[in-house]
Amino acid sequence: MSKRAEIQLTEDEQRKLIDSERIVVVSTLGHSGWPHSMPLWYVPRGGEVWVYTYAKSQKVRNLERDPRATLLIETGHEYGELRGVEIEAEAEIHRDVETVFELVKELTSRYSAGAEIDDETAETLKDQARKRVAIRFEPRRVATWDHRKLSGRS
Repeated sequence: MSKRAEIQLTEDEQRKLIDSERIVVVSTLGHSGWPHSMPLWYVPRGGEVWVYTYAKSQKVRNLERDPRATLLIETGHEYGELRGVEIEAEAEIHRDVETVFELVKELTSRYSAGAEIDDETAETLKDQARKRVAIRFEPRRVATWDHRKLSGRS
C-alpha cells in the first residue's frame, strides 16, 4: 500500500473532521486567473459545505463567473499532526432570503455553542440575509490526509 493510501481519512474520519473544525478556506478564480482564497465559517450539511457571505463580495463575483472552487479544511501544527480535507467543488449560489436566513440561523447556532436565537436576533439575522447569499459546494473530487497515521498516532 502506498504512503498516500495509508494516510487517507476514512469517510467517518472525514465527516468528523469537517463537523469539528470551524474554518474553511475557499479558493475561487479571480478575473485575472489568480486564486482568491478566503477563510470562512461554514455549516456542514449532508457531506456538503455551505457558507454565508455578502452578495457583492469578490468570492461571489468570482463564482458567478466560474462556479469552480477548492475548499480546504485542515488542522494540526506540527507535520506529524496534520490532518485535512481538500474538496474540489461546484458552487451553487442561493439568493432566496428564506434559504439564506435558514443557513445564517444554523451558522449562528453552530458558532455560538448552540445558543438559542431569540426573536430580536432572528429579526437582525433576517435583515442581514437580504444583503447576503448562501453558497452550497457540491463535491466533485476529495483528497484527504492524516499525518498522525505515519507514526501510528491516529
